[in-house]
Amino acid sequence: MTRSLFKGNFWSADILSTIGYDNIIQHLNNGRKNCKEFEDFLKERAAIEERYGKDLLNLSRKKPCGQSEINTLKRALEVFKQQVDNVAQCHIQLAQSLREEARKMEEFREKQKLQRKKTELVMDAIHKQKSLQFKKTMDAKKNYEQKCRDKDEAEQAVSRSANLVNPKQQEKLFVKLATSKTAVEDSDKAYMLHISTLDKVREEWQSEHIKACEAFEAQECERINFFRNALWLHVNQLSQQCVTSDEMYEQVRKSLEMCSIQRDIEYFVNQRKTGQIPPAPIMYENFYSSQKNAVPAGKATGPNLARRGPLPIPKSSPDDPDYSLVDDYSLLYQ
Repeated sequence: MTRSLFKGNFWSADILSTIGYDNIIQHLNNGRKNCKEFEDFLKERAAIEERYGKDLLNLSRKKPCGQSEINTLKRALEVFKQQVDNVAQCHIQLAQSLREEARKMEEFREKQKLQRKKTELVMDAIHKQKSLQFKKTMDAKKNYEQKCRDKDEAEQAVSRSANLVNPKQQEKLFVKLATSKTAVEDSDKAYMLHISTLDKVREEWQSEHIKACEAFEAQECERINFFRNALWLHVNQLSQQCVTSDEMYEQVRKSLEMCSIQRDIEYFVNQRKTGQIPPAPIMYENFYSSQKNAVPAGKATGPNLARRGPLPIPKSSPDDPDYSLVDDYSLLYQ
């Protein structure tokens, strides 16, 4: 920085005023508070990352995910589970890094606090000294002014007593006037001495005020730079986490590219096939058919009859005594 801005812009015409110094201190306090807020933010983010990493780790290791898949898709799922595990570990590591950055921010805050304390103690002392000396000077001024008024009254009394015949009264007035003149001279010296002392205190205060402004401005520059770099590093860590996660997920994508639907289907067929000949059709069996023509169930090879065949036609007429016979079988009880 080529020039200091603090030392030229925080003065007041009132010698007792500390408004400029107070504004700087308030700004530094706000800056320290901001650093503390970012420190707490990092700690909270670290807790979130750690919690997420552990939850993701438990999910990867305990929750089934396509555990009955086979062949190429199974291998892709194994890569997927492993990379999810790796991503979870990365989030846990990120949480540790964030806590480390929070610790550095805390150390920086405490360092600046100690540095400020030294300057603030000096400034507090010089402010008290300036106020005390100003009060003494004003008291000396009041005393001096009162002595001047007393002298003026004594001179007027002497002037009014010029026509008095009583010499004793005139003598008393002259003694009082002489005494008042001496008091004026003494109070004037005391007043001038306090003015001189106050001016020295004022110069010392101005010198310390300039030093404090320069020190506080340098400290604020350091704080802004540190805060900026800490925030920059934080977002870089988050970006790196995304890049690392994407690299791990890329491994999953590559394993998925190696998946073959045809090979997985063939693998399943080869591992679990049961045969290539389907069962024969179940044939209709006429109850009246000869036993020798019967075909065992499940092994018939003839054509499947869609419906029952026609009944046999009797060979005799209804008037014929043999009408009740069907293939030599009588329907009448004999």
